[in-house]
Amino acid sequence: MAKHKLDLHDFFNKGAEIDRALGDALHHCVDRRIPLLEIIPGKGSGQLGKKVIRYLQQPAVKRLYHRIEKDSGNFGRLFVRFKH
Repeated sequence: MAKHKLDLHDFFNKGAEIDRALGDALHHCVDRRIPLLEIIPGKGSGQLGKKVIRYLQQPAVKRLYHRIEKDSGNFGRLFVRFKH
């Protein structure tokens, strides 16, 4: 299965860059009809993961994807699934 991967480790504490990277990754998947986006906010304190979830739950963003799944075996990873 095709997927796109976004590793946010390098963006820690850079709010605007995180939002831009997330938006770019979502649109990349939509434009290319990629069914799965893997986002790696990392484990750490969990703040970056919470920021990612807040971003994804914005109404304009939520329209772009089908659902979010947390990786049960790795809480430092999220999957965004698309219905194209």
